[in-house]
Amino acid sequence: MTTPLRNGANTSSSQGGMNDDQLLRYSRHILLDEIGIEGQAKILAAHALLIGAGGLGSPAAMYLASAGIGRITLADGDTVDLTNLQRQILHTQDRIGQAKVLSGQTALAQINPEVTVEAITERLAGEQLDTLVTTADVVLDCCDNFATRHAVNRACIKHRKPLVSGAAIRFSGQLSVFDPRRENAPCYHCLFPENTETEETRCAVMGVFAPLTGIIGSMQAAEALKLVSGTGQTTIGRLLLLDGLTMEWRCVKYGKDPSCPVCHAAEQQS
Repeated sequence: MTTPLRNGANTSSSQGGMNDDQLLRYSRHILLDEIGIEGQAKILAAHALLIGAGGLGSPAAMYLASAGIGRITLADGDTVDLTNLQRQILHTQDRIGQAKVLSGQTALAQINPEVTVEAITERLAGEQLDTLVTTADVVLDCCDNFATRHAVNRACIKHRKPLVSGAAIRFSGQLSVFDPRRENAPCYHCLFPENTETEETRCAVMGVFAPLTGIIGSMQAAEALKLVSGTGQTTIGRLLLLDGLTMEWRCVKYGKDPSCPVCHAAEQQS
């Protein structure tokens, strides 16, 4: 049984306003017309669920915390290993052997002690995943296996929660957003069907260019902040692909699969 741990609480967001310190801390967001006071207040009140506290989850969590997102739930069953330190910037050498989510909790408290950080020291699945998705305003898929990605997608479709998905391997990165609140929006299964033969590639076997995880993870944080603050246009229906060797981006547009057994089936049942 896992007990969520917290490092602090953002009380001002529950009161619907910001104190002087918050107005100063988040002033560079507030100066942006597209965010302003209202957008920053939405960020302070939001809850982000991060699946994975590794290469992608590290920069994503750090930027979400620094931006003041009110509550972060970190879920990861792994512990910090020396091989992680090349790219997983939440963690430090003196925390080798510690659960990644507890290491992350320590790091995020140092960045912004106002943010509530819950640590789930196991891989989410089944009822626990389902329950946590219901409480989140946005879900970030920062994991490294297809089984978890598809389970997260199904939970987000079921509870109509926006999902920000990222991946990085070798020198290749990708990013997309799936938002079941939008009419005719595709889901992760529409793009990567679960029943197709897909080779599972992992950093431990294939390697990964360290800054690539920072680029993609930071973009996941950006998309999540846009979703919760209600600003800008997200990458719904677009898959962004980065070649880290040439630093060239490609954009592949895709649509909803009318026969998708996940999102189409969910629509038929609603």
